[in-house]
Amino acid sequence: MMEKVTHWLEKDPDPKTREELQHLIDEKSYEELNDRFSQRLEFGTAGLRGKVGCGPNRMNRLVIQETATGLGHYLVEKVDSAKQRGVVIGYDGRTDSKRFAHDTASVLTSLGIKVYLTHDVAATPIVAFGVKHFNAAAAVVVTASHNPPEYNGFKVYWENGAQIIPPHDSGIAAEIDIAAQKPIPLMALDDAEKHGLLVWLTDDYYQTYRQTMNSNALLSNHTQPESIGIAYTAMHGVGANMAETLLADAGFTQVYSVKEQREPDGTFPTVNFPNPEEAGAMDMVIALAKANNADLACANDPDADRFAVAVRKPDGEYQMLTGDQVGCLFGHYLLTQVDGSQSLVGNTIVSSTLLEKIANAHGAEYYQTLTGFKWLTNVAMIKQREDKRFLFAYEEALGYTVGNKVWDKDGLSALVAFAQLTAELKSQGKTIWDQLEAIYREHGMYLNAQRSIALDPKSPPIGDKLRANPPTMIAGSRVMVTEDLKSLIKLHEDGTKETIDLPTSDVLIYHLSCGARVIVRPSGTEPKLKCYYEVIERFDASDSFDHVQDKAAESMGMLISEHQHSLI
Repeated sequence: MMEKVTHWLEKDPDPKTREELQHLIDEKSYEELNDRFSQRLEFGTAGLRGKVGCGPNRMNRLVIQETATGLGHYLVEKVDSAKQRGVVIGYDGRTDSKRFAHDTASVLTSLGIKVYLTHDVAATPIVAFGVKHFNAAAAVVVTASHNPPEYNGFKVYWENGAQIIPPHDSGIAAEIDIAAQKPIPLMALDDAEKHGLLVWLTDDYYQTYRQTMNSNALLSNHTQPESIGIAYTAMHGVGANMAETLLADAGFTQVYSVKEQREPDGTFPTVNFPNPEEAGAMDMVIALAKANNADLACANDPDADRFAVAVRKPDGEYQMLTGDQVGCLFGHYLLTQVDGSQSLVGNTIVSSTLLEKIANAHGAEYYQTLTGFKWLTNVAMIKQREDKRFLFAYEEALGYTVGNKVWDKDGLSALVAFAQLTAELKSQGKTIWDQLEAIYREHGMYLNAQRSIALDPKSPPIGDKLRANPPTMIAGSRVMVTEDLKSLIKLHEDGTKETIDLPTSDVLIYHLSCGARVIVRPSGTEPKLKCYYEVIERFDASDSFDHVQDKAAESMGMLISEHQHSLI
């Protein structure tokens, strides 16, 4: 191993990580060195993501340069006119992101590939937008999204504007392995610019994204926008300028931004974990909303591809909406803005099935994919037709895309769309809570939850155990249908089988006689099981909302308790 370490020390272009590595060597920190050098940081469909530090199992300049070299060779081989079409590169506000983005540009231009490089930090959707705008071969965003400050990442978009899916991930990974054994080609950015290989994306480009969003027909509902108050936080990320600008363009005049969290800061000083879903992350924006009696407390995550919202209740307190609640509100709202019969909407297998009921009620076509936004947009491009245009998709982890201007989740356009939905409801004397209740009364109350169970690392794979002895009852209800995404077989209680049209994945889905659903997904990296639950509670005309909500919560509690007990 020490031979690898010494070789790395010779190649590493960064004095900071060379010093870190030399310190580990001097201190004889063999366990730490083994962790850094026993394997490479794995390149997958989300690209790279990991802690920043020295060694091939961390994010650092040498890993970035090797990754960019592998990506460049793969693009030249697989994409027509890749060199001329070029690659769009942008980055978030994390400490090393700009340096990593510039290294990526230096590598790609040295390979003769044109690069469009943002002149400053940029929200992930603004960079993804550039692929179709420039007809580029790919895009790279240097971001770790909502991960803690010690992380960074390298996200890749394909020529269709969506995140990469197989086989491109493994193809790029193979080229990275080859690149790691050879000298890294680099071109100074000044030289690249002189040779016409580097185009700086200045403010004009950001304004093009802005104008495109403003001309998006799905964001043109300007019903009394001045009537609602919106508190907003960028969560120390890169979303504030564009988020505030788009809201102002749409006529929203009562917008209050959390100043302590407005500017990009990769140390995230006011949040322990810059993810709107984490406890406490929304505290400052909710406090600002309360101080101004705003209708909404909204957040983007640090790279602004996700959107979160807490809504004021009649008692003046604020409650976070789940990703599924926002997704279903969006689905209902957008399908009333267009001809539903000509629309395509989708979500992932672990998201609420309520969207399918809403789509059916509007005559829209619904589709479902594996988890991960990359599947939602790649599948949408395959499924859409002239008479079924893609309208909207979401995943329960706060990811939404409204229309086809960006083929990835976009927290900026989602913010505008949700504000417009709220304003329209207010003009009718209604609130978000009224709308949710109306949707639930029509289709039933859908409640979703997720839990993880730690497993004994020495125990056999839980999926194999469940397949060998499939459950026939869960929490007192019969298992009516079992979907096994590993074998791609849908097995009904009566023994009949259907083929599932999805990529293979180690996932089991159980549909119960009470209408509930249980999804079991073993973690691929840790000895734990991820379980997703959905219960549906019907409304009688005389039922109060609170009564049905209590019943649904009770059913959910019982389902989770009994199911998890059966797995231990």
